[in-house]
Amino acid sequence: MSNLMNPIYLDYAATTPMDPVVAQKMAACLTLDGNFANPASRSHRYGWMAEQAVETARGQIAKLINADVREIVWVSGATEANNLAIKGVAQQHSAKGKHIITSAIEHKAVLDPCIYLQEQGFEVTYLQPQTDGTVSVQQVKDAIRPDTVLVSLMFVNNELGCINPIKEIGELCRSQNVLFHVDGAQAVGKTGVDVQAQNIDLLSVSGHKFYGPKGIGILFVKRGVKIAAQIHGGGHERGMRSGTLATHQIVGLGEAAHISQAALPQEEAHLSALRIQLWNGLKDIEGITLNGSEHACVPGILNISFAGVDGESLLLSLADLAVSSGSACNSATMAPSYVLKAIGLDDELAHASIRFSVGRFSTPQEIEQVVSSVGTAIKRLKGMAA
Repeated sequence: MSNLMNPIYLDYAATTPMDPVVAQKMAACLTLDGNFANPASRSHRYGWMAEQAVETARGQIAKLINADVREIVWVSGATEANNLAIKGVAQQHSAKGKHIITSAIEHKAVLDPCIYLQEQGFEVTYLQPQTDGTVSVQQVKDAIRPDTVLVSLMFVNNELGCINPIKEIGELCRSQNVLFHVDGAQAVGKTGVDVQAQNIDLLSVSGHKFYGPKGIGILFVKRGVKIAAQIHGGGHERGMRSGTLATHQIVGLGEAAHISQAALPQEEAHLSALRIQLWNGLKDIEGITLNGSEHACVPGILNISFAGVDGESLLLSLADLAVSSGSACNSATMAPSYVLKAIGLDDELAHASIRFSVGRFSTPQEIEQVVSSVGTAIKRLKGMAA
């Protein structure tokens, strides 16, 4: 057994640890003496119990985003939800038009389906973000055409933490009779999401981004919106997503939603205090810059560039911190973050950038240690480079 202490976890944007209460609820759905049955088995009590648990969870996630329970479709996570929303709308509404609007800094789970659709004859407009990482209402307005069928934009950028003007963009889309899809993976459970007030037609959610299990999520589909199914077989979820429902994961997601809704005001305050503490502890370092917006952002994400140091050496020097240089989905490539490059950073500075993301279990004492570790590492690296 190693005596090394675990590094301080600062990668909550990649995934959150499961809340212990969620884990307990899930464990009760796995064995013969628990709620293990197939929710689609309607001929016996075991199936009825599982179905009831699924519908309770559906109500919990619906309440969190202010949706109707009939608007919640279970999927495996936000990647599948994004694919179902984008491809489903494109295929269902291709007779109206084949034009889609998104941004150049969306998650790959949005960009790759758009590239796929381009290969199928669709046209995609990729809006360039402003310097703070957001997309303006005017940019969307200027891009909408008579043949536009979908606008797909993220609520919160996964690398920068900046928040798009979702309500206003949604209002514009409604006025133009264009469907509006929002990747809400980094927003739900972390900031106020209200699909009705914010004029959202489709919303993607992943459970593991707010202390629920991996492998489960939802696509909110506003009543009356038609989409083409991408997975066929059995007609589950009103024909939009076939497949046996994973009761334990669904129950876990529902409980995570229930906890997050109750804790949201206190949690936002907690994370804001930690973010301020971290930024105040680092901002006087020579050559440091904040990427994104200091104010129009979720409190849990802080992306910082460190000029004058080698990015790879910096990460290696912070072995006592679990941080990332960008999205976990892009960690296999050595290329600099396309998000940071899109907001104006050069390759060198993009490589020397770190995303710090704090969460429910982060503490002020940990942030103190982070500030000390980063400061020491920067001094050492700059001393070596001198």
